[in-house]
Amino acid sequence: MTVGAGISVTDDGKLLVLGNCILHDVPDNIVVTPASGGALANGAFIGVVSDQMGSRRVFPVGKLEGLRFMCVFRFKMWWMTQRMGNCGGDIPFETQFLIVEAREGSHFGPGNENDSALYAVFLPILEGDFRAVLQGNERNELEICLESGDPAVDEFEGSHLVFVVAGSDPFDVITNAVKSVERHLQTFSHRERKKMPDMLNWFGWCTWDAFYTNVTSENLKEGLESLEKGGIPPKFVIIDDGWQSVSMDANGTEFKADNAANFANRLTHIKENHKFQKDGKEGHRVEDAALGLRHIVTEIKEKHALKYAYVWHAITGYWGGVRPGVTEMEHYESKLAYPISSPGVQSNGPDQALDSIIKNGLGLVNPEKVFNFYDELHSYLASAGIDGVKVDVQNILETLGAGHGGRVKLARKYHQALEASIARNFRNNDIISCMSHNTDGLYSAKQTAVIRASDDFWPRDPASHTIHIASVAYNTVFLGEFMQTDWDMFHSLHPMAEYHGAARAVGGCAIFVSDKPGQHDFKLLRKLVLPDGSILRAKLPGRPTRDCLFTDPARDGKSLLKIWNLNEFTGVMGIFNCQGAGWCRIGKTNMIHDEEPDTITGYVRARDVDYLPQVANDGRNGDSVIYSHLGGEVIYLPNNATLPVTLKAREYEVFTVIPVKITSNGSKFAPIGLIKMFNSGGAIKELKYQSERSANIDLKVRGCGLFGAYSSTPPKRITVDSEEIGFEYEDGSGLVTLPLRVPEEELYLWSITIEL
Repeated sequence: MTVGAGISVTDDGKLLVLGNCILHDVPDNIVVTPASGGALANGAFIGVVSDQMGSRRVFPVGKLEGLRFMCVFRFKMWWMTQRMGNCGGDIPFETQFLIVEAREGSHFGPGNENDSALYAVFLPILEGDFRAVLQGNERNELEICLESGDPAVDEFEGSHLVFVVAGSDPFDVITNAVKSVERHLQTFSHRERKKMPDMLNWFGWCTWDAFYTNVTSENLKEGLESLEKGGIPPKFVIIDDGWQSVSMDANGTEFKADNAANFANRLTHIKENHKFQKDGKEGHRVEDAALGLRHIVTEIKEKHALKYAYVWHAITGYWGGVRPGVTEMEHYESKLAYPISSPGVQSNGPDQALDSIIKNGLGLVNPEKVFNFYDELHSYLASAGIDGVKVDVQNILETLGAGHGGRVKLARKYHQALEASIARNFRNNDIISCMSHNTDGLYSAKQTAVIRASDDFWPRDPASHTIHIASVAYNTVFLGEFMQTDWDMFHSLHPMAEYHGAARAVGGCAIFVSDKPGQHDFKLLRKLVLPDGSILRAKLPGRPTRDCLFTDPARDGKSLLKIWNLNEFTGVMGIFNCQGAGWCRIGKTNMIHDEEPDTITGYVRARDVDYLPQVANDGRNGDSVIYSHLGGEVIYLPNNATLPVTLKAREYEVFTVIPVKITSNGSKFAPIGLIKMFNSGGAIKELKYQSERSANIDLKVRGCGLFGAYSSTPPKRITVDSEEIGFEYEDGSGLVTLPLRVPEEELYLWSITIEL
């Protein structure tokens, strides 16, 4: 018997996790090594004994049969999505995270450990210059695929390839698994140890879906003015692809699409193109820095009180890299390289961008010079008033490892240089990581704190919208341990705009749109954004509830998707009918498989908000109040009670969930927040219940509009900033409402006292 901490392989070939069999027919060459260095008692590494040779090897680990699982895998080079199943054959190539229901039971077992569900997490990791992923085969075997990305890098140790850990709380198990790997590898940091950029807390606008690469400085002004005129002022802007100096090689093959870049283009200068120069002319470069990018950034910041301006660039400079031989760029020593993608990526799906780059090659900056490249680029941007960057196309590095010591070594060199330059040139860790869903990068990121969580928002693809919400939620189960997930831009004026907006309100993410000027739904935006441009952002990355982890809300025809998050004193939960479309593994594209998905009834309960007890005050009796955003209802929910929810196809609802407090006079109270906002409870920043002599409640509340609370008895008196104010009370529901005017100060906190 090979024994790890809580993990063992028996003599008859069973992988046991806390006494539960996960895999059987485990080969003799599979070994288990207990985690050390203060890691979880229930964690261990799976490794393999072999000749330890080869730049790409596949090893069976054992058969997985009859147990539900959820995994996230790369369905294309850049992005992951989810898949559910119950046998090894259901596990796709390029699986980077796997959670298995090791034992069925109550998802919320209060007492007896034997009655609760047990969850086992498998994390394929990096070892030396190799990267491991999981996959299944037709014999239902779980396999480890080990790759270096360089034929010359062909010797590996093989003892620490997959970390396995188990427990009864899935979110705690996942967090502890990633933290254990963090201690083991010491090459990345968990999200909780990273500095979050402040732009996350403000409303923004991105140029991409409004103008694509045709964007100009005039477009930039038009977009910001249009939103500001409607009373929703963006406080950050992302100048997406289209600002840089790029061109194609004379013999290059152009890629043409109205909603994409020309992937054959290469960077020819670190400074902006003529469209972002004052009175710029194509083919002519302005040398005066004051007439370059700085002139438009200064203008929009001053005119619109913008706090942050970001620009886009690829991790290699541009899609086609940095053009070799250009006078201004020679010192970066870029050389033409031709990407080679791994067989797993190739089998999962084609990609137009990758195909174009393979055909045209990529000008790869010498890894020894890449810090100089980033530093000079970012230093220039900072001097022009730019505050941060969205760094795209990151996974391309994994295809360029040949001759550079392999994919892991190349990625780490680039990421270390990138993060060093960000720290040197920008104030607030201002970077968004994009097209970066591979573990080469995730396990090499010590500072980067924001990551795009799914494929793009595709405004013209009707199949994509429900897919987008589900993919982000499930990807966040894994990605959210490394960074705050970014749900991407969306259009506020769109048939699915409310659906997207509600999801972002529970996602804990930045909220930004890519509306064309004049094409806005300000009524929707006012549910997300306050008049000062700030947002009510939840505290955590939004994730599916426990009872949704192994159901398929996109394909099974019967399940709703529930996404939970926390505020300071409340929970928030979004419920979505995502049925009808998914990524087709045969057609390799987003596909509508049911034009008219059924209406579905599901259930919610307070405990769906997994960490709700963390925000409950003393004196809580286990009961909760739930406020429905669309329904406008206040529902008192006794401990462990459920509430039915019925949604038609592509419908949603958002619930604010508040623990009930029993006050000193026996009244029951629960503050809801700004009830016209999606994330009502995000407005409550302080909450104090006064001493036993008084049944007063003191709150600090941000924002304006209608503030609501539940009270079992009518308040005697309510003051706002020490001034008595009128309020309304509904006897039937217990809903107390009072108006808050627009404050004069940014981020102002109203002092509210409610006397019961």
